[in-house]
Amino acid sequence: MDGLVIVDKPTGLTSHDVVARARRVTRIRAIGHAGTLDPMATGVLVLCIGQATRLSEYLLGEDKTYLAQVRLGARSNTDDAEGEITPGVAPDFSPARLREGLTALTGPQMQVPPQFSAIQRDGQRAYALARKGEHIELAARPVHVHALSWVDAQALVASDDRWAGDGPPESITLRMRVSSGTYVRSLARDLGEALGCGGLLSGLRREAAGAFTLAESVPLDDFLAAGADWPRHLLPMTRAVPALARRDLDADEARRIAQGQFLASRDADGPAEGTLLRLHAPGGALLAIGRVSAGQVRPDKVFTITA
Repeated sequence: MDGLVIVDKPTGLTSHDVVARARRVTRIRAIGHAGTLDPMATGVLVLCIGQATRLSEYLLGEDKTYLAQVRLGARSNTDDAEGEITPGVAPDFSPARLREGLTALTGPQMQVPPQFSAIQRDGQRAYALARKGEHIELAARPVHVHALSWVDAQALVASDDRWAGDGPPESITLRMRVSSGTYVRSLARDLGEALGCGGLLSGLRREAAGAFTLAESVPLDDFLAAGADWPRHLLPMTRAVPALARRDLDADEARRIAQGQFLASRDADGPAEGTLLRLHAPGGALLAIGRVSAGQVRPDKVFTITA
């Protein structure tokens, strides 16, 4: 059985924990996920089941949308509430300065990952070195913050653009759409530093991963409780590659692709070298992902079609 399941991950579990539980309920070993969520985080986790695991590379690069809680006036060695927290400086900034800080963090960025991250350094994971007490300098990486908004501004700011309470809030809520590879923990840290008080990520919910949203997710407990009826939550593999142009094959073309042979390109496929296509067998099932190369369509990934 092949396809995708969109799970709403609860807090306290790693993404691998979710995969392990999904394997038990489905009795399918070939299950992976398309984008790690830290244990503290909740929300959309895309599970790739069966042959759909071979499509995960197309999902990993998709943008992600998050709702994040940022605690101000504190710092952490992990840049979130799970690490060793040290006090920063009492928040003392205006609403205008906060908006300026958010604007500066929007768009293309060179972002320094957290010390506790899975990035490789000299053959070791950064978090493994950090746990040994080693401080390492991680190189900044290009990311893109497409949108960053201050969700609770209306409740916190008075009509004359002053704080509605006694001063700046100790926690704010942000919604963001970011490129794959963006660390929300780093964004919270960098915002706190820009405001001069320190900051860390205190809560995170992934609202969307690419085209998949919470609206079509299933709570993990409900998915596990479905037992043998779990396939009712299964989405077709084609949902992993909706942007690819579709080419319907006749029986002879399908046979050739299944055998790893090339097909002549069609004008409708577009002339661009390297263009990826969804190749569908007679009856509509996804047979392969093809690539346009030198005037031909070459199968990149071929799938087994089961009745």
